[in-house]
Amino acid sequence: MDSIFAFLIAAAVTGLFVLSYLKSMKKRDSRAREAEAKGQLYSEGPKGQHPHIDTNYCIGCGTCTSVCPEGDVLAMLAGKAVIVNGHKCIGHSLCAEACPVGAITMVMATPSMGADMPYLTPEYETSIPNLFIVGELGGLALIKNAVNQGRDCIDTITKRVKGRPAGPSKPDAYDVLIVGAGPGGISASLRAIEKQLKYLTLERDEIGGTVAKFPRQKLVMTSPVEFPMYGKFKKTELSKENLLAFWDMVLNRSDFNAVTGEKVDDIRKGADGIFTVITPNNQYRSRAVILALGRNGTPRKLGVKGEELPKVMYRLIEADHYINKKILVVGGGDSAVEAAMGLARQHGNQVTLSYRKESFVRLKERNAHRIEDCMRSGNVRVLFNSNPVEFKPDAVILDVNGSVQEIANDFVWIFAGGTPPNDFLKKIGVEFGMRDMTLEATQEARQAVLARQRPGQAQAAVQ
Repeated sequence: MDSIFAFLIAAAVTGLFVLSYLKSMKKRDSRAREAEAKGQLYSEGPKGQHPHIDTNYCIGCGTCTSVCPEGDVLAMLAGKAVIVNGHKCIGHSLCAEACPVGAITMVMATPSMGADMPYLTPEYETSIPNLFIVGELGGLALIKNAVNQGRDCIDTITKRVKGRPAGPSKPDAYDVLIVGAGPGGISASLRAIEKQLKYLTLERDEIGGTVAKFPRQKLVMTSPVEFPMYGKFKKTELSKENLLAFWDMVLNRSDFNAVTGEKVDDIRKGADGIFTVITPNNQYRSRAVILALGRNGTPRKLGVKGEELPKVMYRLIEADHYINKKILVVGGGDSAVEAAMGLARQHGNQVTLSYRKESFVRLKERNAHRIEDCMRSGNVRVLFNSNPVEFKPDAVILDVNGSVQEIANDFVWIFAGGTPPNDFLKKIGVEFGMRDMTLEATQEARQAVLARQRPGQAQAAVQ
């Protein structure tokens, strides 16, 4: 009798655990379905990259949902991985690397949708032969992607230079001209040195590109990356300072040929196949061109009265230069939130963040948690449903929920995005088109993922 009673108790306890588990799974399934019904599933994310899941191969192990450093990009629905918050994805590709069966590939454009993007071959060559695009401008935002693409483009150009038939000498022409000295441009420059190409790199601002304008301590890489001639950065996380220290080391090379303050206005290709790259100060001739421009382009302005005041800025370079100041940050994206938090950490600063929407909607998970902490502690005052009306020398006027407020102010930073250089690309003849990159995640791409795994493991996974 005692054994029967013990068995019934064990069965009851087991049943409770099973019911609890089934209930939690039902809730997760319900949340995923609600997201799908609201249009959040496969939501519009930044044009560039997202995981494409081949449900024919997905075995529902859930590994991909646990490795993403950005949070709940993926979830399990009906035993399969699905995209729940595509806007949070920035292309780490850790989910693709972790998938034991190679069911995930990283593809460009918004999830399951086309995008108006420059036409590129698998070698990152545009519709104009020997004109290449790397990095964000081509659709992939992650720094490691720009580094890899810059290196690969130089390898392609090197093969063409060595395989070129003998012809009339053009001593004034470079083998390759690199436009942009960010991660992709620096990687291409180092590879050009390694391959002994005649090259020149042009940069309109400063060496380091967008990275140089990030707030201090911003994490800019979250997986290992390998630079030509210097080997692999083995750290899984690198700050802006780590990367800029590397830039400085590169700058001290006598064979690093870069010209700053040179904004490219036009690129023309002659009948002889030579490009003429035109800047306000010079004209350069080259057999090949790599565009590593990034997508930020020209900062977008609000058109608000007083926006021309010198205290109004669009990039924060060093937050610790500002102390005991009354500061307004305008925007609701990661850059705005990171700038506001960085400025709030400086002694004596009073930071207000103005955002036109009623809540933050597209923040990285870690930034969402951090800004919530700053709001609770009072370090950052956030005004939702607000818009700047006027900037004055010592104040700003805001419309907050239809009510006008004037607050004392010393500095303003606006993070409203930028105008990407698509018009420039079209001007020089680069073809654009709607591309559904999801359809291009072919079996070949899947096999490439499997090839990076142990052969035995990959073969077993396929079987």
